[in-house]
Amino acid sequence: MKKTLITISLLVLSIVLVQNNTFAGEPVKGDLENLTSATFKTKVFDYEKNTEWKYEGELPAIIDFYADWCGPCKMIAPILEELQKEYEGKIIIYKVDVDDEKELAQVFQTQSIPAILFVPKEGQPQMAKGALPKETFEKAITDVLKVKK
Repeated sequence: MKKTLITISLLVLSIVLVQNNTFAGEPVKGDLENLTSATFKTKVFDYEKNTEWKYEGELPAIIDFYADWCGPCKMIAPILEELQKEYEGKIIIYKVDVDDEKELAQVFQTQSIPAILFVPKEGQPQMAKGALPKETFEKAITDVLKVKK
C-alpha cells in the first residue's frame, strides 16, 4: 500500500511538472530574431506579392517555426543558438512563433512543430519536421544551404 501511494504521488508530481513545463524548461528567447508576418515579407519572402519563391535575404537562413509550450521546440532552441554563433556571418537563424503568427504557420502548412525551413541563398527552401539533432542541422547547413564552417 505504501509503495503504491509513493508511485501515485510520483506520477502526480510528474504530471504537474510536465504541465508547468518544468522538465522542458522555460521558453528560450535567446538572441535569435523573431519574425512577424510583416518582417518575414521583407527579410525572407513576400508571399502576398510573389507566386514564385524569391528569397529576400543576403545570407542563407534557417527559420524555426515553434511555440513556447512545445517541449521539442525547447529542446532545439539551444542548438539553434549555438549554430547562430558558430556560423555567424555565414547564415542567419530566425524564429516564428506559430501561436502569434498564425498566417505564417498557414502559409507554410506547419501542422506539427518544430518545423524548420532551410532557405538557401539560391534555389528552393526545404522543410524539415521534428526535433533534429545538431548533426542533422550541420548536414543541412552544408548540403542545403551550401555553407561550410
